[in-house]
Amino acid sequence: MIRLFDTHRIRYSRELDGMWDFRMSGFDKAYTMPVPGVWEQHPDFLGYRGKGTYTRTVYVKGGNVRLEFKGISHTADVYFDGQKIAHHYNAFTPFSAIVKNVSEGEHEIRVEVDNTFGEHSALHVGNDYYTYGGITRPVALELVEDVYIKNLRFTPYKKDGVWRAGIEVFIENLSDTEKAVRVRAALINTELKKDVDIAAKSVETVVFDEGFPNAKAWTTKEPELYYLNVSVDGTDDLIERVGFRTVEVKGTRIYLNGEPMYMKGFNRHEDYAVDGCAVSVQHMAQDMDLMQDMNANAVRTCHYPNDERFLDLCDERGMLVWEENHARGFVLEQMQNPNFERQCEDCIREMIENHYNHPSIVIWGILNECASETEEGRRMYKKQYEQIRSMDNSRPTTSATCRHLKDICLDMPDVVSFNMYTKWYIDDDIKAVNDREIDWIYNSGGANKPIIVSELGAAALYGYRDRSMCKWSEEYQAALLDESLEVYMTDKRISGVFVWQFADCRVTPEDGWFATRARCHNNKGVVDEYRRPKLAYDTVKAKLEKYGS
Repeated sequence: MIRLFDTHRIRYSRELDGMWDFRMSGFDKAYTMPVPGVWEQHPDFLGYRGKGTYTRTVYVKGGNVRLEFKGISHTADVYFDGQKIAHHYNAFTPFSAIVKNVSEGEHEIRVEVDNTFGEHSALHVGNDYYTYGGITRPVALELVEDVYIKNLRFTPYKKDGVWRAGIEVFIENLSDTEKAVRVRAALINTELKKDVDIAAKSVETVVFDEGFPNAKAWTTKEPELYYLNVSVDGTDDLIERVGFRTVEVKGTRIYLNGEPMYMKGFNRHEDYAVDGCAVSVQHMAQDMDLMQDMNANAVRTCHYPNDERFLDLCDERGMLVWEENHARGFVLEQMQNPNFERQCEDCIREMIENHYNHPSIVIWGILNECASETEEGRRMYKKQYEQIRSMDNSRPTTSATCRHLKDICLDMPDVVSFNMYTKWYIDDDIKAVNDREIDWIYNSGGANKPIIVSELGAAALYGYRDRSMCKWSEEYQAALLDESLEVYMTDKRISGVFVWQFADCRVTPEDGWFATRARCHNNKGVVDEYRRPKLAYDTVKAKLEKYGS
């Protein structure tokens, strides 16, 4: 399943989920592996880091073949009948490739996957989450005409009390000749059309701007969604699901549809005990059910763009999303990797291009806990904020900092966010630390901006109970979260809180520091990796119900 709804009625599209032939470098044995999936689920590769090759034969009726990969971890080289057609880096953003004029018959797709660390990989490093290997998200094969719809963007806004939308349709002409086409867009009983000429081997942007007086707003309590159906000459189409809503920052508050909103929820990794990062739709829905049962209205996709099916769920459920690019906890030396800026730029571009239309996404984030205390780091933060704003000025930006009293980048984001683990890593009074942090923010470029507590929490081992409140016990975690949320959610200067974290997740055991974490997991989840609730579950549920509505 590529999305939670059909994206085509005209274009031929076939999902390639299932069992693929597989060989692992250094192993003589032939295997089959599920797609989507991670190779760590196989007993021969429980902790394997290296290279593997996926192969599948497909029957094609003939024409222009478009292959779309929603996620490969973390480097992919794609071959069609032995010819290399794509190279892609980064596990968490999709990519595609087109092979023209394919003859009818059987053809081979080969995907060489590499999840090794090294200079070639600036973003995937040993970290507080595990970098799995494999084709981890869905794959599709499509047949497209010489003129086809490459992408579309939907930007809602209100004017004189009426909902309007800007619709940008990106049409690509693969042929060697100019083409004259008619582009149609249908939304809420309104049909728009425009005739355009598209030069040979080029992409043309067709723009509509229209009012939709009958549109209902997308809100957290009533997440109204509509299907936007775009077609070209009746030979190709693309369907998106959209919502009418606005997000803006005014002073110290974030506004959704002109009303102040308070974000309360969880940081969530894409990691499930038996799925790895290839989380099934069933388990995504379970996560959503549990978070909403705890009265959450928001989720942060730490620390990378998420599977689009999960974002579809957020659209459907009215869950506010903070989505961020892929970079966590990098010191300056890591940010000076010669591939870092290019790979960050690619990640941001692919994230926004592919996820722009999700009404649930209300904040773009960058560079969690990176070297924001340095001048060179500041230059990189500035560059990334500028890239996001050049692509999308309809959403605010932020970055979660842990460079307390040292960060020199707080003047740049629209929203200031900080991670704070008082009484876990910091032995001090929670309210005193919070007051000190906010005073520093006000005097360091963050005055008159919304503030979010982007991480707070404590670790607990599922089933470890100790009424004396020993650290690592479920009792200690529950008590700390209770006190922390009481301080943060009653502070009028704060516009949101995100508990770290929703569920325990696997960490990188190769890294010496993270290998010290018990069970090689980050154990700060309010549920464990199997989604079994800890005592903190009910504590958080009660606090999120009491405050922040």
